[in-house]
Amino acid sequence: MIKIEVNMTIGIDKIGFATSQYVLKLQDLAETRGIDPEKLSKGLLLKELSIAPLTEDIVTLAASAGNSILTEEDKQEIDMVIVATESGVDQSKAAAVFVHGLLGIQPFARSFEIKEACYGATAALHYAKLHVENSPKSKVLVLASDIARYGVETPGEPTQGAGCVAMLISQNPRIMVFNNDNVAQTRDIMDFWRPNYSTTPFVNGVYSTQQYLDSLKTTWVEYQKRYECSLDDFEAVCFHLPYPKLALKGLKKILDKSFPQEKKDVLQKHFDESIIYSQKVGNIYTGSLFLGLLSLLENADSLKAGDKIALYSYGSGAVSEFFSVELVEGFEKQLQKNRLALLDRRQALSVADYERMFFEEAKLDESGSATMSGYEGQDFALIEIVDHQRRYSKVEK
Repeated sequence: MIKIEVNMTIGIDKIGFATSQYVLKLQDLAETRGIDPEKLSKGLLLKELSIAPLTEDIVTLAASAGNSILTEEDKQEIDMVIVATESGVDQSKAAAVFVHGLLGIQPFARSFEIKEACYGATAALHYAKLHVENSPKSKVLVLASDIARYGVETPGEPTQGAGCVAMLISQNPRIMVFNNDNVAQTRDIMDFWRPNYSTTPFVNGVYSTQQYLDSLKTTWVEYQKRYECSLDDFEAVCFHLPYPKLALKGLKKILDKSFPQEKKDVLQKHFDESIIYSQKVGNIYTGSLFLGLLSLLENADSLKAGDKIALYSYGSGAVSEFFSVELVEGFEKQLQKNRLALLDRRQALSVADYERMFFEEAKLDESGSATMSGYEGQDFALIEIVDHQRRYSKVEK
């Protein structure tokens, strides 16, 4: 019989991030497209986008993010690997299986993939929590890995991006604990979708924005009713970030106008800190909410143990969820403080180079094989396709 520990806390023990080595400056994109740059910098609150080449996909990004936080001891203790994505590389084999092998995680582990648009990683965290509750010695690796692609010269083009947030879930976590207060909502709508036959999504942009905001409002109202709380109970709110300006609208929608200005200023300050990384990376679908959380943790100077952070997750189609976490003593020791400097080292692309990279496809021969090149700057790479089988490798530096 498995004994459930009394007062066991479960949450995020480690968190890390990986993105591509290439960046597109939105100033350059605006000038090339004949758009007022402020339409992007102020209208979307975006500055840069990470662009992934053919040799970088959700598997390589997930492996890089996971590798950045895991020790050999972790790899022996992890017994579940979950990749949350809407950018799957195979209709059958889970990206998590590839990642499990690349990272050398012990063999007796479950590995699988979760999909529900940008909401998938929140579902993965909940599943991971339930697993650790049942098996307290377990550790679960959750990888929110995605590449957001829209057509060239489409309205969604400035909200692309690429990256993976890796989170290690365990009991007695060293960063934050889950507060067991999740409220979820499902609506069968068509605001954003991508049929199997399309490489880019279809988007009803105005409708999707309305649904994001209305789902936020109604889920928040239900959350308040169930848990008898207000925004005054939280030091910060992190949002799903398809683009930061939408999340800012969300904050203003739920902000109580009767709050003292001091409280409003704190929430605004922490919001501004939560969007710093997304402004330089763009939309990473399942990982966007958690990139915001990571940005807040690594850029805020006033958070402390015991502070509660609210999180709003939204995945088109649509599923939304509101929940909260609480910071634990010593959380700041588990963070990386030079991430902005690392992002500034990415190689800037011209718009022409970005377009070439966007349209590049593997040139398979009659046997379904292709050899890749140009991945020397990556940590892990898709190096070849052999008989329609994707082959990945750690890149030797």
